[in-house]
Amino acid sequence: MAEPPPHRLPRAAADGARTLSADVLIVGSGIAGLFVALQARERGASVIVVTKGAIDEANTRHAQGGIAAAIGEGDSPASHLRDTVAAGAGLVDEEAARVLCEEAPARIADLERYGVRFDEDGGRAALAREGAHSGRRVLRARGDQTGLEIEISLSALARRRGVAVLEHAHASRLLVERGRAAGAEARAEGEAAPIRCESPRVVIATGGAGRLYRHTTNIASATGDGIALAYRAGAEVRGMEFTQFHPTALALPGAPPFLISEAVRGEGALLLDARGERFMADTHPLAELAPRDVVARAAAARMRETGADRVYLDATARDAGWLAARFPNVYRTCLEAGLDMAKEPIPVAPAAHYTMGGVRTNTWGEATLPGLHAVGEAASTGVHGANRLASNSLLESVVFAHRLAARLFGEDAAGGGPAGPPAPSPGALSLPPPAEASPDGEAPREPPDREALRRLMWERVGIERDGEGLAEASARLAACEAALPPPRTGEDHELRSLVACGRLAAAAALLREESRGA
Repeated sequence: MAEPPPHRLPRAAADGARTLSADVLIVGSGIAGLFVALQARERGASVIVVTKGAIDEANTRHAQGGIAAAIGEGDSPASHLRDTVAAGAGLVDEEAARVLCEEAPARIADLERYGVRFDEDGGRAALAREGAHSGRRVLRARGDQTGLEIEISLSALARRRGVAVLEHAHASRLLVERGRAAGAEARAEGEAAPIRCESPRVVIATGGAGRLYRHTTNIASATGDGIALAYRAGAEVRGMEFTQFHPTALALPGAPPFLISEAVRGEGALLLDARGERFMADTHPLAELAPRDVVARAAAARMRETGADRVYLDATARDAGWLAARFPNVYRTCLEAGLDMAKEPIPVAPAAHYTMGGVRTNTWGEATLPGLHAVGEAASTGVHGANRLASNSLLESVVFAHRLAARLFGEDAAGGGPAGPPAPSPGALSLPPPAEASPDGEAPREPPDREALRRLMWERVGIERDGEGLAEASARLAACEAALPPPRTGEDHELRSLVACGRLAAAAALLREESRGA
């Protein structure tokens, strides 16, 4: 199908008001949103992307390790599926995971067609091994800057193909008409009046809520906006108790959030405690390459036992030249922090990394609210279960973005799947009104401070939890929500989203009453 001419956004009217319309409205501009946009343009659709930063500002660009796909000699989608299910601690939706693993090679080909250049070794894709994978199947780009290569490639192509982008605009609410999502209202920086974005196909692709936690690998914009928008509009959200804590975030005073890629352990680095003793060999058969939830808990336990605020990742068995070539971003960042990883171990600690819950969808990206769809970290497809397998996140984005585009334009008949959005679950999570759940029956006089919220989540809804702490967090979060004033700025909307996602996470964790995965 020939592409339509570029969709240009109209200027604001004299009173500042604007109404925009398109065949597809996408909120968010990471790998998931941009992949849907490109797929929709290929099908001749007009597309508007609303993003609260620039088009190429997203968590995607900070993904280091890579993207998993069974393309190597001796590997298979069946093996990839077994590893995905095993890592998910008994809660993986196997149908969704089978789709993920079987369609992975074709989506890698799509990314290459869109200009992504993966690293090669001897004329073939260079494959790395990461935690809980049974072999080498992780493609990478620019050494340890896979996300950057993907984000730059897709955002540049989206511009060239005429995707209309509303940058620096915060989606404040979803429009729902006659029981269907019909668009979103957004507020752009420098414009007083809201912008009405109308579309019969609304896609949430805003990423996760990693900034809920005091210690995180996420950029500042990861505030769960799309999840909160969908929940407030009536869509079902699930799995919010499952936040993945990455075991190896750089732990240096004053250093910004930075992930030390799991691929460093995949290349032989060892985890040591503050006494210099290795601790993973006796914890799990895969040692340092155990599933992330296992390694993060072991690190937290060893930190508590030794009274230290960190453990150490020792890659000194490799020389500086090899490390600088294989992990250029990690090596450079450590040097800038005054540390040579070829000569001394890297101080690391667990940090919030990935939201495994989100807007509940089927395997075609459809939410329970008709007309609403979700892809990427904002969605809950069921492929991750209680713990995500390393490098399945970028993969999930492209696999289900492709399927969503096919469903949106009626091309999925041969692929089967349910007709229409998934039915709401009988026991779907719902929250009481904030004022009803405040700890003392009265809302606090002052709205919550973002840092206080992040401390509360880290201490009460973090790696280790108990019923008493979760109940306290639920009550305090409900009181915080009751105290929030009507949002006026982008920061106000972000805080409102964080509080809503925190309430969902605490409430879901209280209901689960078991230890499983993350």
